[in-house]
Amino acid sequence: MQPSILERSQHPISRRDIDPNVLRVLYRLIAADYAGYLVGGGVRDLMMGRRPKDFDLATSAHPQQVRDLFRNSRLIGRRFRLVHVFFGQQNIEVATFRRRAEDVAEGGDPMIRHDNTFGTPEEDAFRRDFTINALFYDPRSFEVIDYVGGVPDLHARLIRTVGDPEVRMREDPVRMIRAVRFATKLDFEIEPATRAAIVRHSGDLAKASVPRLVEEIFRTLSFKGAERALFLMEELGVLE
Repeated sequence: MQPSILERSQHPISRRDIDPNVLRVLYRLIAADYAGYLVGGGVRDLMMGRRPKDFDLATSAHPQQVRDLFRNSRLIGRRFRLVHVFFGQQNIEVATFRRRAEDVAEGGDPMIRHDNTFGTPEEDAFRRDFTINALFYDPRSFEVIDYVGGVPDLHARLIRTVGDPEVRMREDPVRMIRAVRFATKLDFEIEPATRAAIVRHSGDLAKASVPRLVEEIFRTLSFKGAERALFLMEELGVLE
């Protein structure tokens, strides 16, 4: 599908607001003829005029190709390799575009999935959890690229899954806690279909990875406004 493109004059992101080391990594990838984008929460926060806590990068280069470009880097991960590029105490995470797993057969467990197949920027956008976290910033053209309707949801202050919320919550129940975290952190609302899916499938949290669940709960309850998050989790039934 054709993405929605925001030209430089249509968005507030400036390179002055992006960490210089992040730009160094992006421009080296681009100079080596790979695609390189700023992605995820960093783009979301810059679009909202917020200072990102960190920046994530996505590229067409495969992990070993990224590793070969940066001597100050190392490969991490087992199932899906990522590259951390180090600048002193700072590390910048670089991931290769990847796509979602194939749909499971009817009656199969949607949590048993494999999403470690390399993909295109479009496929990578549709793999992400919420529309506001699936925006790409292109440092060559200074454009914001939106495949999934994230920009309208930013303006409407809505948390919405990329794709069918019933499927997305069942394949990774920890997303329910993430939805609460983003809603309370950003003072957004969870859109009705996403909200209904959380209520309907909250019991699936019992199947989630305990370390991931604990980490996400701590992240949700460790910032200003955590009391609202707690009440929202109770309201949605996820605390059970």
